[in-house]
Amino acid sequence: MRITELLKKEGIALGVKVDSKEAAIDYLIDLHDKSGNISSKEEYKKGIIAREEEGSTAIGEGIAIPHSKNAAVKRPGLAAMTVPNGVDYEALDGKPSNLFFMIAAPDGGGDVHLEVLSRLSMLLMDEAFRNKLLNAKDKDAFLQVIDNSEMEKFGDEIRREDNALKEKQPNADERKGYRVLAVTACPTGIAHTYMAAEALEKAGERMGYPCKAETNGSGGVKNELTKEDIEECDGIIVAADKNVETARFDGKPVLFTKVADGIHKPEELIKRIQNQEVPVYHEQGGRKMAETGSDSVGHTIYKHLMNGVSHMLPFVIGGGIMIALAFLLDDYSINPANFGMNTPVAAFFKTVGGAAFSYMLPILAAFIAMSIAERPGLAVGFAGGVLAMNGTNFKDLSEGVVTGVSGGFLAALFAGFVAGYIVKGLQKLTEKLPKSLDGIRPMLIYPLCGVLLIGFIMCAVNPVMGWINTGIINWLDSLGGTSKVFLGMIVAGMMSVDMGGPVNKAAYVFGNASLAADNFDVMAAVMVGGMVPPIAIALSTTFAKNKWSAEDRRNGAVNYIMGLCFISEGAIPYAAKDPLRVIPSCVIGSAVSGALSMAFGCTLRAPHGGIFVFPVVGHALLYIAALAVGSIVGGIILSMLKKKVTEE
Repeated sequence: MRITELLKKEGIALGVKVDSKEAAIDYLIDLHDKSGNISSKEEYKKGIIAREEEGSTAIGEGIAIPHSKNAAVKRPGLAAMTVPNGVDYEALDGKPSNLFFMIAAPDGGGDVHLEVLSRLSMLLMDEAFRNKLLNAKDKDAFLQVIDNSEMEKFGDEIRREDNALKEKQPNADERKGYRVLAVTACPTGIAHTYMAAEALEKAGERMGYPCKAETNGSGGVKNELTKEDIEECDGIIVAADKNVETARFDGKPVLFTKVADGIHKPEELIKRIQNQEVPVYHEQGGRKMAETGSDSVGHTIYKHLMNGVSHMLPFVIGGGIMIALAFLLDDYSINPANFGMNTPVAAFFKTVGGAAFSYMLPILAAFIAMSIAERPGLAVGFAGGVLAMNGTNFKDLSEGVVTGVSGGFLAALFAGFVAGYIVKGLQKLTEKLPKSLDGIRPMLIYPLCGVLLIGFIMCAVNPVMGWINTGIINWLDSLGGTSKVFLGMIVAGMMSVDMGGPVNKAAYVFGNASLAADNFDVMAAVMVGGMVPPIAIALSTTFAKNKWSAEDRRNGAVNYIMGLCFISEGAIPYAAKDPLRVIPSCVIGSAVSGALSMAFGCTLRAPHGGIFVFPVVGHALLYIAALAVGSIVGGIILSMLKKKVTEE
């Protein structure tokens, strides 16, 4: 193993000022932590101190090489720093130490630390080599000095090691596939899906346990798992907040978890596969295992709901934006009562957009039912959603009326879950029928009996749902002044709590439900609240540069674009690193924007789009002001809470 394979830029600090041996140790341990080499700074430090108690690792000539081999090390690594003025490290020659290399070796990871220690010690005996390191202008130059000297002195040995390693490697045709596979999916399939896949693949690479992640995003399935991948792997991680196709995993260990765990706990998930702590999945009993084993009841319900929401969103977004464009392109003065249909162009957009938008409720119900009962639930759920949309009930039917008061969003939710469990019940009841009737069950029994039952239930329930829906609409319409501002503050603040998680989605779903009920100010508050977090972080990284690392500053600029496009997930990496400072700052900023949006009377007829739908926002200039104020407030609070970063 090369020295430069163990020493990364994140683990190097040049020109450091420390005043004691313990301060030097703490600084080097922090570098290992930043490099991701250790899981616990406290445990690793115990190993370093224990080694120092046996005798100082300062070998003289200004050199110190502290090292430890213990369980807190996730992967072998090096940390290095230069201390121009030197520090007393109890060296054998009594001189201060100014060149430090700290070695971290995993417990049970062989004698890698001894091999590196031997090679590094030999290089450090060369005074010219030491001087080059001490005079290195930057980290790249520091690494280049090591790389050149190592190849010059140990080139033949390194080449022999490389050749031996190649001989041990199987040919491409013989090489075993990925050790662990993953499938990631989130309701919208925009950010969480790909972040989880990236985190799992990188964690597998770090652990020497190759991982391949399939993404089920908004653009379809990417990096699809092959039959050979599945046959050869040790297990599969399904990190998803909506149901994905799992029949192909029958007979393999499968770990079902949330997409957020894929982002924040990738190594923990992979270790469970490594340690064979995951039950084998079987398609017949697999669904029950997933719901009662890894998933809580709440998360199971959430997954079914989000499966419906994720399939509904394209109808809502596509149709909603087209309807908004119809109002933008129409002439209100022609016929105020027919606004949106007065001109041919506006009528086209309104008609086509309305066709897509109006079917959001049946699609929601259909895919909730499908999530619960697989494909047989789709038709029954769709029928229930149509009945919810039309508000059909027994009283209207007895009077020859085919439509009533729509049960709205709540009725469609109800229809989806009821339809799914109706079909599940029918599947259970017909299990013992003769096998010769297996082809009739999904084609005749499930749709006929299912639609009949959901029809009876929805005709009975729709009046109640209609009253509730009407009550909510009237309540929203009656809100004024302080109450409306408070509502805007709450829903906008919720958008920043978990950046695309359940709380964020709850606020977004409420905004969509309000939009469907022709209440447009709630959606405006929801969208502006979701735009604030990335922009607030971007502002802080731009104007408070000393509070952020170079990498954070570089990535921060991208958040301007993500925020303006209403992609809240751009804030997730920052929130994950420092949740106690980032999340409260963003929540406050979003709440301020939401409150101002309501106070200004801003409205939004489109459920998504960010800056691209600003032309159809009611009071657009005031809406921009609300976004700017909230983002600045969030950015200022975040910059005040963040601590200065010591440049390395």
